Amino acid sequence: MSKRTIEMAVGTAGIDAYGQPIRAPLSVRSQGALALEAPYEPELESDHMLINIGPQHPATHGVLRLVLELDGETVVRCVPHIGYLHCGFEKIGEYRQYNQIIPWTDREDYLNSIGNNVAFVLGAERLFGIEITPRCTVLRVIAMELSRIMSHLVWMGTTCIDIGAFTPFLWLYQERENLYNLLEGWVGARLTTTATRVGGMAAEIPDGWMDGLNAFIRNFPKTLNESDKMLSKNGIWMGRTVGIGALTAEEAINCGMSGAMLRASGVAYDVRKDFPYLDYETYDFDVAVGTSGDVYDRYLVRVEEMRQSIRILEQAVQRLPDGPLNVDDPRVILPPKTKATSQMESMIHHFKLVMEGPRPPIGEVYVPVESPKGEKGYYLVSDGTSKPVRWRIRPPAFVNLSAIPRMVEGHLLSDVIAINASIDIVMGEIDR
Repeated sequence: MSKRTIEMAVGTAGIDAYGQPIRAPLSVRSQGALALEAPYEPELESDHMLINIGPQHPATHGVLRLVLELDGETVVRCVPHIGYLHCGFEKIGEYRQYNQIIPWTDREDYLNSIGNNVAFVLGAERLFGIEITPRCTVLRVIAMELSRIMSHLVWMGTTCIDIGAFTPFLWLYQERENLYNLLEGWVGARLTTTATRVGGMAAEIPDGWMDGLNAFIRNFPKTLNESDKMLSKNGIWMGRTVGIGALTAEEAINCGMSGAMLRASGVAYDVRKDFPYLDYETYDFDVAVGTSGDVYDRYLVRVEEMRQSIRILEQAVQRLPDGPLNVDDPRVILPPKTKATSQMESMIHHFKLVMEGPRPPIGEVYVPVESPKGEKGYYLVSDGTSKPVRWRIRPPAFVNLSAIPRMVEGHLLSDVIAINASIDIVMGEIDR
């Protein structure tokens, strides 16, 4: 199935549903072929059809509404509508202490909750001027790579459902369940983890937890290879993804793409490599890069990213040091409960932290990380009080989704589902 681009010219048949002049197709060009000029014949003209996909539709991956203008089955125009899930996270954050904001980060991209937790406290710690312990650094790397794999498993499994493959969905979700069991054993929660604190983590890993992680590292590549084998050379899968929704490197950069959306177009930008954090510059891993920038390349990039995450996890397990998990700073870390109930000074620290909250110096920071969907950034402004004056999220899914009209126009209606799936959106992050 080749991509088609449709040239349009303003006609005189009236005003459409958007209040714009109705436009009639002049020519159809096949990508990579000679232009075939089709004469405009008014007697063959048909009315364009407006349809809604969403906001309540399983293939929109949340409450996204796409208003499509169709000429037959070809998309002439696409207008995305967002905001159905707006919760005002950023405004709420201005009335919360820094640690109290962490539960809100769970609910942005809720498929990457522990990764959001880590990203936010990295920004807060830079604002406070805190340097975390070596053990905490490695555990956060483990948390972020597990979260990346979990998010990609959901993306790959649901994309299989969208395109019509069911079996890999079951395999991949079983592995996701194994990861959720690991998270539950660590912090007691599965989806919304609230696993970090400014200066450390909410909990130490329990005895035997690393055995479960090593078992996952050992077994998961087999499942991933099975799914790869079932899909990558499958004629139906390739027919629905190759050449669909392609963006050139220049287009992807101009649209502000990041993550797999950008790398699939051939741009090797990865925050872990270009702006390292958590000592990522000391880990040996490759940045997966595509060539065509289509749905198929985005699939291949994310599959390879999961393999690279396993490589990072193997190295993190080997280098995990002993020692304290949290910084030894009573300004930001609660004392142990045994001390808070037996020592007056510890009780005072506990009371002041809970009631007043830690106070960073005046300043502002922006800290980006490589989330599963691209560059996730947190911008924080402090006026010296215990609550930020401004908390701003740079959501990669929001920016990536903005390119959907460019990607779907000229394609068939059925291709819209595959293209939308390839963006990997979560509406909690987009609407915020």
